[in-house]
Amino acid sequence: MEARIATVSRMTKETNINCTLNLDGTGKTNIDTGIGFFDHMLRGFARHGLFDLSLTCKGDLEVDSHHTIEDCGIVLGEAIRQALGEKKSITRYGFFVLPMDETLMLCAVDLSGRSYMVFDSEYTTPKIGEMDTEMVREFFYAVSCNAGMNLHIRQLSGINNHHIAEGTFKAFGKALDMATAFEPRLQGDVWSTKGVL
Repeated sequence: MEARIATVSRMTKETNINCTLNLDGTGKTNIDTGIGFFDHMLRGFARHGLFDLSLTCKGDLEVDSHHTIEDCGIVLGEAIRQALGEKKSITRYGFFVLPMDETLMLCAVDLSGRSYMVFDSEYTTPKIGEMDTEMVREFFYAVSCNAGMNLHIRQLSGINNHHIAEGTFKAFGKALDMATAFEPRLQGDVWSTKGVL
């Protein structure tokens, strides 16, 4: 089995990002985006998906958190796409319903190669720490577009904004772990009637 590891870098006038993702890791992380709460969310995603993730970003945080978070989503999505390669023998679909105290988050993933996102979750505060809550949606939109995945996120219940965000990132990690897992009965084939994903 070939290592499913990708390294992606992106430099613009707004951000400088370096990312290495191992889909078959153990949840080890080295993350520094300059936004403490966002770092916490990415660690939760990687730990609960059992992905090894190194991601560093120097962004224009003097403006706001938008460019940093969106561009990290672009880079992580591209890393997922590259690490998957031809997607041979993967389960393709993944889903998880994650409870976190009063919050219940649903995440479903299809690694179809077609990007689409449905995001049904609400926040009642504009920020959690230094992270703008509206950027949760923008992050996952960037991931789904650049990974070529169909992504559904739905808040089934929840009041605490920290729990809602953290439940979302952890549920995504669990769903993606399921979708990237190997199905040995496929014997190197892709799970599609088209013969390609």
